[in-house]
Amino acid sequence: MAQPQISRNDIRLALPSKGRLQAATLEFLSQCGFDVKQSATRGYVGSIPSLPNVTVIFQRPRDIVISVANGGVDFGITGFDVVQEAGVASQVHFLHDALGFGKCKLVVAVPEKWDVRSMSDLSRVAADWATAHKPLRVATVFPEITRSFLQQHHVPNFQIVEAEGSLEVLPEINAADCIADIVETGNTLQQNRLRAVEDGLMLTTQASLIANQSAIQRDDVRQVAVTMLEYFEAHLRAEKFLMVIANIRGHSAEDVAHKLHTQTTLGGLQGPTIAPIYANSNTPKDSGWFGITLMVKRNELTGAIDQLRRVGGSGVIVTPVAYVFEEQPDRVVALKKMTSDE
Repeated sequence: MAQPQISRNDIRLALPSKGRLQAATLEFLSQCGFDVKQSATRGYVGSIPSLPNVTVIFQRPRDIVISVANGGVDFGITGFDVVQEAGVASQVHFLHDALGFGKCKLVVAVPEKWDVRSMSDLSRVAADWATAHKPLRVATVFPEITRSFLQQHHVPNFQIVEAEGSLEVLPEINAADCIADIVETGNTLQQNRLRAVEDGLMLTTQASLIANQSAIQRDDVRQVAVTMLEYFEAHLRAEKFLMVIANIRGHSAEDVAHKLHTQTTLGGLQGPTIAPIYANSNTPKDSGWFGITLMVKRNELTGAIDQLRRVGGSGVIVTPVAYVFEEQPDRVVALKKMTSDE
């Protein structure tokens, strides 16, 4: 149950305190322009120079959810799965549920030797065991999500075994019959002779930005939320693109534009930028060389280079893009609407 909110004036952002999620979170924030500086004297506290009014608190992912729900911190970055398990929907608002890292799946997995491929097969096994008064023991770190999922699939007579650490070994040592656990590649399941049930996907998850429902009604907290969302969205959008700069011959800017538009991947976001090249002060404006700048999707770069050469492009330069700011992100619009309606 949520505790009474703490009266304070500062703005707090909780981040994972250790492990791969912490490393990925700090890298993501840095790429978005929010470098985190950890305190030399108090390791659980940090700051973000580009957000000078924000204090960083390092916590375990599960504690982050509770702190946001209770109002001890205003924002948190943690796994979508952890938030769902906590059941704090009335206190926590998802500002961004797809930050693009920490991706994994929560699945039901059974021993490979079992003749179980689907959840209906698992229901049949559980029903058979019920006649012998033997419950199906399911080990998990997510008891609420798992219980709900098993009930939805009409699995009878199951027992949730709450556990931490390496759940994959529990069926081997007879501490559980099967597991419901987070997987990334599935290699760990295979190494422990387990197999994911084909329709046993309970949840897909990744890192999410959450906020306390009451805190984001404050103007200063909401402005920090808008700033983070603007840069998060601009960075995530930019990751899909590369900036391409090249020289190309043409009779005019319109002629060059026509050449580019005959190709399938050279249209840019709204269209290419085209300008005449002045090699030196004696080169006339109609020298026939133009410089072009356009955005190309990362997975289309090879084709774009071929197409540029096809229309006479040369001196091609390719560079990463840090941000792509366009229209106001939908998540920012939704946040402003929600806080103005309440």
